Amino acid sequence: MARISHQDRVDKLVDHFRQKGYLTLSRKFGKYLPTPEPVGNYEVDAIARYKKKVAIGVTLTENDFDDPKIYSRLAFLSTKYANLSTKTVTLFVGVPQNLMNKARIIISSLDEDAQKRIKLVQIISQS
Repeated sequence: MARISHQDRVDKLVDHFRQKGYLTLSRKFGKYLPTPEPVGNYEVDAIARYKKKVAIGVTLTENDFDDPKIYSRLAFLSTKYANLSTKTVTLFVGVPQNLMNKARIIISSLDEDAQKRIKLVQIISQS
């Protein structure tokens, strides 16, 4: 399976946002949009909104799954409140096709509130 670049993963995640009706506010590697600010101590790849809902997008690689901090990263980003209001954000996690089962296992080990707010997006490499 061919390796997919970080920029291609972010492009596919933003395409997924667009398909779901979200408007991308900021993204990495964007030509016309600004790079998103870090959320807490964590880098994010894209931020979008749909009506009054806010979404954060991150992409994961195989190396990210080996990092023990992935649990705290996903838990923090999935429970982050939008602009200090009572609204929560949805976390879209772009995962390579061959790591989907591993991602599901990690997400199932998080608390129930975090699990409800995380949506997995399968990143398929074009080879």
